Amino acid sequence: MASSHYIEPFLRDVPDFPKPGILFKDITPLLSNPAARTRVVEDIVSHYASQHIEALAAVEARGFIFGSLLADALKVPFIPVRKSGKLPFHKIQESYLLEYGEASIEMHKDAILPGTRVLIHDDLLATGGTAAAAGNMIKKLGGVIGGFSFIINLGFLPGEKVLIDSFGVKPHYLVTY
Repeated sequence: MASSHYIEPFLRDVPDFPKPGILFKDITPLLSNPAARTRVVEDIVSHYASQHIEALAAVEARGFIFGSLLADALKVPFIPVRKSGKLPFHKIQESYLLEYGEASIEMHKDAILPGTRVLIHDDLLATGGTAAAAGNMIKKLGGVIGGFSFIINLGFLPGEKVLIDSFGVKPHYLVTY
């Protein structure tokens, strides 16, 4: 994995967001720096370039930002994974636990063909619930998990173990806290 210390100055801690006791890792300073943003895309793409990724599924909302850039760089279709009730067509839904609550996500049923190798991207790995829910939907549609990509891993939470235990895939991330 490439050195990712360049990212840390562009990540901001926001205490008590979205609720008391949560220390939120904000990527908006990273988004405002074109050189750092470009390097993030290059680092992630270089990790997956030889892994035959055929589509990229990104989780709403912050995952969309880099997910779209990654899909373009990998030259693969972009699949939005959205909060429940946001997609207009026939969809599949999966519920999961967050570190601070419960939620559901959806994707269109026609987003992938059986056998498609899908890279799942989100900005941050915490408990692994969101990524696992996305992975479960992809598997239900006959897709193959080609990898899990994150900018940040909260290593003190069980997300990495959840994804390895559930899918046999070690997630890739650029920085760990």
